[in-house]
Amino acid sequence: MQSLFLGLGAALLWGVHDFFIRKISGRANTAALVLIVLSFGLLVLMPLAVLAGGWQSMSLQVTGLSLVSGGCYAFAAYAHYRAFAIGPVRLVAPITGAYPMFSVAFAVARGQEADALIWLGAIAVVVGVALVARGPDQHGNGPSLAAIGWALMAATVFAATFGLGQWAAEAGADLPVNLIARVGAVAVALTFVLASRPDIRPALTLWPWLLLMGTLDVGALALITVAAGYANPEVAPVAASVFGLVTILLAWRLLAEPMTLPQWMGVGVVFGGIVTLGLAG
Repeated sequence: MQSLFLGLGAALLWGVHDFFIRKISGRANTAALVLIVLSFGLLVLMPLAVLAGGWQSMSLQVTGLSLVSGGCYAFAAYAHYRAFAIGPVRLVAPITGAYPMFSVAFAVARGQEADALIWLGAIAVVVGVALVARGPDQHGNGPSLAAIGWALMAATVFAATFGLGQWAAEAGADLPVNLIARVGAVAVALTFVLASRPDIRPALTLWPWLLLMGTLDVGALALITVAAGYANPEVAPVAASVFGLVTILLAWRLLAEPMTLPQWMGVGVVFGGIVTLGLAG
């Protein structure tokens, strides 16, 4: 049950994070936005991780897993941003939200048990998010195949990120694992920015929003990592996949975006899936 609540907490933080992405999307280069958000997250996390202790548990293997997890996260974040930039939300969100399937498969591959209830709950969450994401007045700016490709990349690499992060946290301390992973993420994002040389000045003007987004992002990923210390840790990333639902509900209340009957049905399916996950856990 603890893994479920940690995942729901991450969903709330990521949902708010993505709400702000909607407000600033198109105003700066995607790679620059990802780099600045990740860098702000690193600055927020660094003093907490240093003071928390537990660094003696950071073996070479744990450090390596953490770095790879962070590198994956940087790429997944970029793919996530790109998918939403060129494709409609109703197309991209269900595909990106399908990463729980890969997360559970990753856990099973490592020898953990995932019974029928966990699979049923995961499927319900993904189906519900897909129903909610199919909203009106959502238009893409590019070919559907390109959007699908980026969304599939994001879903797959998000699953790898969470799986590797939890694997590292099983032997290492939570905050040090997150800090090393964030260093890896910033390094990958910085390498990409240096190679592509985008104009980062528009992104720098958005720094207050990006600081908030970096803080929310660090908090969410930390909750997923902490779940490694509890039973059924694969439930946390599954529950966190409802972040898209949180974003859409915020847009409905604060931006007056309409909600159709099928979308409200999707809300019910999502929460039914969450209850199923809680029973399984």
